[in-house]
Amino acid sequence: MDISTNKSFSKSLDAAVMPARPYFNVLLRIMATRCMQQAVYFSSGSCSQQEYYHYGLACPIYTHFTSPIRRYADVIVHRLLASCIGEDVTHASLLDTKLANSLCENLNYRHRQAQYAGRASVALNTHILFKQRVEIESAVVLAVKRNAVQVLIPKYGLEGPLYLPADKFNYNEENHYQICGDVILKTFDELTVRLSLDTSNLQHHKLVYQLVKPKIPGFSYETEKAEGAGAADVEMSPVVETQETGQMKRKKNKGNQSKKKSKI
Repeated sequence: MDISTNKSFSKSLDAAVMPARPYFNVLLRIMATRCMQQAVYFSSGSCSQQEYYHYGLACPIYTHFTSPIRRYADVIVHRLLASCIGEDVTHASLLDTKLANSLCENLNYRHRQAQYAGRASVALNTHILFKQRVEIESAVVLAVKRNAVQVLIPKYGLEGPLYLPADKFNYNEENHYQICGDVILKTFDELTVRLSLDTSNLQHHKLVYQLVKPKIPGFSYETEKAEGAGAADVEMSPVVETQETGQMKRKKNKGNQSKKKSKI
């Protein structure tokens, strides 16, 4: 990876492709963009000239002018530019540096809140989708942490932690590996995970990621092929009495009691 300039870095990302693993390049781009500082609005004069540079767009100076998703910022820019070139008379308060800084801070705040609202909406719809279903899907390790591996589900674009018990896994801090016997989990590894929704806390539903493959005895989620059910996965869970089974038991008990009375 050539990171000497943003242009060379972009070319390196374009060239980092593995035909056998189509999501490898996606993972690299996610890692590259997450460590970058988010672009923010600021008033010229409030920071040094070196901080004006927009890395992602490779522009020494950049501002909105006709952005379809930043209309209020556009209006402010239009008014200030018109005032600077003498094409329009604007309100004197707009030329106040403190007010300009306050406007920029408000724009940045509202932008962040809109992002949070969008993420919350996606999370809500995801929880609705998985409320009545369980999926077993392919996943890729995005990051290795001390107590978990962060996995990405390409099919749904979901990302979440797969927690690892400390009594089974050893974390290699130097190389960022998680080791359990012969199994080593590291970044870019392909896994199979089980997705389900945990509704035990009514106010905080969350997706649960469970490891299916590679198989680790005592930790990996166990599935078995049901007889005559083809490739359907059957969950190995304890038997729970339902309303129907309860009624059947009561009928059976009544029958036993009548037999006992007839014998007496």
